[in-house]
Amino acid sequence: MPDLLPIDVLLIAACAWLAIGLAGLAAPRNLYFISKILFPLGAAAGVLAGLTSLRFLGAGPEVAVLAIGLPDLPFHLRLDNLAAVFVLLLGFAAAGISVFAAGYFRKGEGAAPGLLCLQYHFFLASMLLVLLADDAYAFMVAWEGMALSSFFLVTTDHRHAEIRRAGYLYLLIAHVGAIAILLSFGVMTAGSGDYSFAGMRAQALSPFWASAAFLLAFAGFGAKAGLLPVHVWLPEAHPAAPSPVSAMMSGVMLKTAIYGLLRVSFDLLGEPLWWWGVVAMSIGLVTAVFGVLYSTVQSDMKRLLAYSSIENIGLLAVALGLTLIFHAYRMEALAALSMTALLYHCLAHAGFKSLLFLCTGSVLHATKERSLGKLGGLIHRMPWVAWLALAGVIASAGLPPLSGFVSEWLLLQSFLFSPGLPHPWLNMVVPVAAAVVALVAALAGFAMVKFYGIVFLGQMREEALKDAHDAGPWERAGLLWLAGLTLALGVLPTAVISVIDAATRQLLGTGLADKVREHGWWLLAPISPDRASYAPLVFLAVIAAAVLLGRQLVHRLYHGRLRRSPAWDCGYVFQGPRAQDTAEGFSQPIRRIFEPMFRMERHFPTLRDEKPYYSVKVEDHFWHWLYLPLARLVEGVSRLIIRLQGGRIAIYLLYSFLTLIVLLLVARP
Repeated sequence: MPDLLPIDVLLIAACAWLAIGLAGLAAPRNLYFISKILFPLGAAAGVLAGLTSLRFLGAGPEVAVLAIGLPDLPFHLRLDNLAAVFVLLLGFAAAGISVFAAGYFRKGEGAAPGLLCLQYHFFLASMLLVLLADDAYAFMVAWEGMALSSFFLVTTDHRHAEIRRAGYLYLLIAHVGAIAILLSFGVMTAGSGDYSFAGMRAQALSPFWASAAFLLAFAGFGAKAGLLPVHVWLPEAHPAAPSPVSAMMSGVMLKTAIYGLLRVSFDLLGEPLWWWGVVAMSIGLVTAVFGVLYSTVQSDMKRLLAYSSIENIGLLAVALGLTLIFHAYRMEALAALSMTALLYHCLAHAGFKSLLFLCTGSVLHATKERSLGKLGGLIHRMPWVAWLALAGVIASAGLPPLSGFVSEWLLLQSFLFSPGLPHPWLNMVVPVAAAVVALVAALAGFAMVKFYGIVFLGQMREEALKDAHDAGPWERAGLLWLAGLTLALGVLPTAVISVIDAATRQLLGTGLADKVREHGWWLLAPISPDRASYAPLVFLAVIAAAVLLGRQLVHRLYHGRLRRSPAWDCGYVFQGPRAQDTAEGFSQPIRRIFEPMFRMERHFPTLRDEKPYYSVKVEDHFWHWLYLPLARLVEGVSRLIIRLQGGRIAIYLLYSFLTLIVLLLVARP
């Protein structure tokens, strides 16, 4: 395709996804055709989109106008470096998830396979159009298409009431957020009537109206991303959706909200105000702490990962806030560092969180269980899934040498290198924020140890787990793809920063790539090697050497003989599955230390109980502080409004008459 521009190729990829989805309707019950032919074709379109954006990065913007939509209101599209980074994320993550999905779906599970195929690929195409949209109309059409297709995917198994509730909650918050985004676009037009992004860039808004647009955008995109207090849809929708859909929503869809925040804050609104950064950083810190604490106490593996996603979105908001502060005070080198950390973490989270959600899908298929209290010892029955999940767990815990460590390390470096800021209390808040980020990283490690240890290690807690089977070839291929991306992002940080640097330069006018390339491709030193540096390949080589040395020592000392014996029983006479630490027991110290953060209902056994049991139920405070009172208020107002509907024509004529009187009184000649 020598004559095609990259934006043309991306439009072809979007059309390919739509065509693949429609092809699923040709044989909606033919699972083999849909899973073994259409989903791999969808993966190929994802690779095409990813490679195209990779080739484009560093080039100038490209535009296109599609003569579709309303009369005199065509779709304006634009591919620039910011959009290209997120298309890269979408394409490569979609490729791995689609390959996994080719082996995941079974007959008789939820909607017909053809319908699922249509919704899934429509979801992909709408996300791509969100990233390419260059006017408010095209953006909102694509944004709503993304919300509706993901709603239908979440409610795939709509026969269960809790899944329907989760879907409607998600749709409600998604549309509240969409209204806020639409209002933000309206403010940015400044009454000009020009809804193109180019027109919004040309407007010179006063600080008041620019702040109003930013706050509306932050609320709208924050609702989609899962920032507090509009996060409640996320832990409900992710467990309800099929695992490939959960992976797509958590790994990719949440990043479209981050993309929207970046587009509005640094591109459409121009120069930011410093206090926007304080708002973003404060809400991000609260979200990160809340998410990681709730992930540590979950007993459902998908809810645990959902709260972990809330934590990661909080960290992204922290990085956004820090970048806004630095950029507002013209500290461009530090702004580039924190922006690089933000974009890096977007890519890293897309890889490892998609990988972990897909691993839960394999576990769910093999065991029919999501409860951590009934899992255990699966590394013996599912070694492929267990070892590949370990890559995702290490990355999510922020441990070297995988991707999560690099992005979180860059974020901490941007805190630590921060010099004096013009505001004294900002100088006091920034170190506190750095300490909170370090706490979040430590608790994230705790949550991942719990997830992996309870699911894959120890002894099997249920007899039925002995029948568990490992993932099939398609599922393994998808997991390997995402694990490979996670490893590459971890051990090649200089190359990754060189790729995403074009987006940083577009938004801030400066980047980090030239600085990190000065010290060679193998050493990451964002400011100076004397102050901080990291060599991931050296770290990986040391680990590999230690493993090989240990293996050689065992071979030499024991002559290659392997002797199996029962695990150490810690002094207990009986060491069975029930003697292992449970999910609730593992997180009990966290519940005790941070008890005010949780709303807990406990049941303690008594001596008179014939069947004594202990239970603890952890709930979200926001349900009782915000959403339930709001629901009661809406219900009360609805009852009052219902009284207006009497069913009598005379009453309705009276309403019309009174309305006319009011209009005559207030209308001007």
